[in-house]
Amino acid sequence: MSAPKKIAQRSLLITSAALLTVSGLAPSAFAAPKPSGSPTAAPPAGMSQVGGARLGVPGTQVNLAAGVPVLPKGLSARSWIVTDAESGDVLASHNAHWRLPPASTLKMLFADTVLPRFPRDQRHQVVPTDLAGIGAGSSMVGIKENETYTVHDLWLGVFLRSGNDAVHVLSAMNGGVAQTVKDMQAHADALQAGDTHVVSPDGYDAPEQYSSAYDLTLFARSGLQKKDFREYCSTVRAKFPGATTQKGKGKPTRESFEIQNTNRLLSGDTDTSVYPGIAGVKNGNTTNAGATFTGVAERGGKVLLVTVMNPEKHEHDEVYKETAQLFDWGFKAAGKVKPVGVLVPPLNATPSARPSGAPGANVTGAPQGTAGAGSEPVKGAAAAQSGGSRGAGTALAIATGLLVLLGGAAFLVNRRWPLPDLMRRRQRP
Repeated sequence: MSAPKKIAQRSLLITSAALLTVSGLAPSAFAAPKPSGSPTAAPPAGMSQVGGARLGVPGTQVNLAAGVPVLPKGLSARSWIVTDAESGDVLASHNAHWRLPPASTLKMLFADTVLPRFPRDQRHQVVPTDLAGIGAGSSMVGIKENETYTVHDLWLGVFLRSGNDAVHVLSAMNGGVAQTVKDMQAHADALQAGDTHVVSPDGYDAPEQYSSAYDLTLFARSGLQKKDFREYCSTVRAKFPGATTQKGKGKPTRESFEIQNTNRLLSGDTDTSVYPGIAGVKNGNTTNAGATFTGVAERGGKVLLVTVMNPEKHEHDEVYKETAQLFDWGFKAAGKVKPVGVLVPPLNATPSARPSGAPGANVTGAPQGTAGAGSEPVKGAAAAQSGGSRGAGTALAIATGLLVLLGGAAFLVNRRWPLPDLMRRRQRP
């Protein structure tokens, strides 16, 4: 190796080592305190700066310049964020770190935490205690006591019907609601989702339970790296087991009924069209939280994540309409607008080299890394089809969040997951 190359490599290693030494302080240094009390009527003056200082500033954050389209008019959500799922760039945001009730969008964190723990064909007979403590007025998929369901059935109930009964059964399998809440909080912390405080695994309104548009986007991005997560969140409709019945002395029979995804950008509605390229992720709605939604969509090789929380307009499907407007803007602005922040990687992200031939490739000699536990090997866009269901999602794995925050992102790996091929060509049902 030539002397200049040795000097350059040594310089990069020294710089990265210094940054990594400081990184142990990164979460506490940039995150705001744990939430307490009730959500404020207006965004706090000082919010978390995880992902960039501008993300902690109240109001809309965007770098408008020549060639950059203006943001949609009439957006009423208390908080929203538009991000490039591949690079992690935050293209624009509005109160991104405002801690608000998440409703059932918190189920993305539940799924990302619990889904890898049980094989999809595992069977479970529901006992009465599994369904204890479900909040009044909860959304339900229709699980019956003493009936047996596969884990696959239960996750369809979680994603398509936002079934709190399915969440509680899976939580019981995971050691109970309290244990599951503890596990979810630990996973949120590992994802650097410092705005999130988990009280209930299903997102049901509870004092002290909050998240943010930024954190919900982190959950979606992490979950989309898992094949089963992508499949479930992009499934439009499925059959779900009903109750076992017996007529007279005949043989007991168990029929099924159809369930449809309540994500209206995925399944459509009377005045809401299926969004081109949509492939999930999760919606929510409660009295306290209002409507919340995180969606992922692909167009022209770009994959965007949009999260919208609590539109103040109370028109039908308003959360989906504002999400669609932000998707439209994001696809037009991608590659033109200068980012206002970045999605940080999990704390356990493996230091990785850039793709071969990229600047700074393999500086440290580290092996090709992953974006965290539960990730899959790199696959092409046409890969991974399971039972006719295909998933979507991409992510950028970064050595540490502090490297990005301090402008020292020298160790990156660009990883692709299967794209939403079925959604790109699917017509509205």
